Formats: sequence, C-alpha cells, structure tokens
Amino acid sequence: MESSRSAALEEFALARERLVRRLSERGVRDERVLKAVYETPRHRFLPEAFWGQAYKDTPVPIGEGQTISAPGVVATMTEALSLAGHEQVLEVGTGSGYQAALLHSLAATVLSIERIPVLAEQAEAILSEMGCDRVKVRVGDGTQGAADCAPFDRILVTAGGPELPLPLLSQLAIGGLLVGPFGRRGEQELLRVQRAGAQRFTREVIGRCRFVDLIGEAGWSAR
Repeated sequence: MESSRSAALEEFALARERLVRRLSERGVRDERVLKAVYETPRHRFLPEAFWGQAYKDTPVPIGEGQTISAPGVVATMTEALSLAGHEQVLEVGTGSGYQAALLHSLAATVLSIERIPVLAEQAEAILSEMGCDRVKVRVGDGTQGAADCAPFDRILVTAGGPELPLPLLSQLAIGGLLVGPFGRRGEQELLRVQRAGAQRFTREVIGRCRFVDLIGEAGWSAR
C-alpha cells in the first residue's frame, strides 16, 4: 500500500513537471509562479474521481456548479499580479482553494472570500492540511471585498463579472493591481487594473477568457 502511494506521488510530481514545462512554452515567464505551480499538488484540491485530470491544462468541476480554472489561466492571472512576496492579497472566489495555495507561496498574506459555504469549508480544510497558515478564508459576497482589512496591494477576481466592482477598486492600495475577468456572460476580457491615484486607474487587456459568473451585489444576480 505504501509503495503504491509513493508511486502515485512520484507520478503526480512528474505530471507537474510536464505541466510547468508546457506553461513555460506557452509564455509564462515568472520563475516564482512556475515554481509554485510545480510545488503545489493540484490534485489535492479536486474530487478524487478527477485526480487523473489534475495536471492537464483544462478546467475541472469541483461541485456546486463551480470549476477549478485551467492551470494555464491560473498561472497567467497569477503572473499578472507581479507579486514580489510582501503583498497583502484579496482573492474573490476561493473555489477549491488551489489559487489561494499558489498565492500563499508568493505573497505575505491572503484573504480569500467564497460565497458558497461548503466550498469555503472544504478549501479551508485542505489549505490547513497543507500548512497554508497565511491564508484566511471568509464566507461572504466577494464583490463587496473586505473593507475591514483594506487596503490590499493586490486583488484577484476568479469569476467573470459584468464590470469592475467599485467596492474592490476602492479597497485597492495606490499603486496596487487588480486582475480579473469582466464583460458579458460567456466571454470576458481578462483585465489588469492599476490604481495610479486616489481617483485614477489604468487598465490593460491581457486577453479573452470565459469564467463562471461572479455572483454578488456588484456582480451578476444569482437569479
């Protein structure tokens, strides 16, 4: 039993190595991001029935009508945050907890907000098992952010909203970055927004993408 478990872990490590190589070939350049992807066991954040898909560059269902984004998308969004290691990060949409685990490797603190209690509970348990002690998971409306912990150096939105949520922009530190998908349902633009002054923001389109709906007061209605 122990030998088969060791063999499985070794195979997962090899699969992560192949994944990192593919991500590098497709344009991910940040070595810290690639290292975090290699060191973070994505399969742990998936239902066991989907472990065989853990290191393919594809989204995977995690229950409650939600998915874990494809590793290529996750790496691209993480790289766009330009993390140096000292940042306080807000993540909107905990989901499986995988993205939060990557952020834990790259930033000082992470506050992750999830609107679905069962997903928040599952993610928190896995993150705790993995020693991600600088990640805090909170149940709530992520589109409203967390004013009690603001300002944030970085904000990552992991679901597609109709427009940039004003509460999140107000909680972004001057000089800080917000990355997320915004636009119509079914297809969004992945944006990187920098707060250049108290009331001044610049934006850059990274590419086209498709995410599950960002539900909340400053997002899409759940109905």
